[in-house]
Amino acid sequence: MTSALAEGAPSDSQRYAAEGLGTLLLVAVVIGSGIMAERLAGGNVAIALLANSAATVGGLYVLIEVFGPVSGAHFNPAVSMVMVWRKAMPRHRLLPYVGAQLVGAVLGAWLAHAMFDMSTVQFSTKVRSGSGQWIAEGVATFGLILVVLRAPAARVSAMVACYIGAAYWFTASTSFANPAVTIARSLTNTFAGIRPADAPLFVVSQLVGAFAATALCRWLLLSPSAERR
Repeated sequence: MTSALAEGAPSDSQRYAAEGLGTLLLVAVVIGSGIMAERLAGGNVAIALLANSAATVGGLYVLIEVFGPVSGAHFNPAVSMVMVWRKAMPRHRLLPYVGAQLVGAVLGAWLAHAMFDMSTVQFSTKVRSGSGQWIAEGVATFGLILVVLRAPAARVSAMVACYIGAAYWFTASTSFANPAVTIARSLTNTFAGIRPADAPLFVVSQLVGAFAATALCRWLLLSPSAERR
């Protein structure tokens, strides 16, 4: 039986599966590499963050390349919301995309724990709060959305991965920039964690940054597709 993807157009179920699986693997990369980095760094937080960010850059690039042709490789509710707002994705796909991303993110956290023989269900105790952290998340997500909206199609995976790698280091929050990943990271008491009580304001900051970037692009900049016509 020939799949819709093989015929050239992925079905909605294939798109949702790609978003769920891609988000699962992304979260497993973020949390798993954080666990490994913390175990091997001997208490050196800078080395651990360097290893964590390098793994995330590589993993994110590959996952966008693999799943981009199927679902667009959002892996991020903020990106999906922006795509609907810009009419780049039908409105009826938004809730299934976000649902798949959230389920995938939680499963990705549990998978990372299982790989390292840790308790599956955890809640982080790592405090990430304060105006600096919230501003950092707004900035991180603002920049991510600018890259997503402005990057040429052939370079979007590399540019998104590079931006996230840089934002690990120039933002006080280490750049979550993703509501689904934020929720998943509240469910791991490891290097990548965030206390559940701190997650809601991270998500609010991310959404503010995402929509500010979208509004700026709409007002100030032409879309890449318009420039290429």
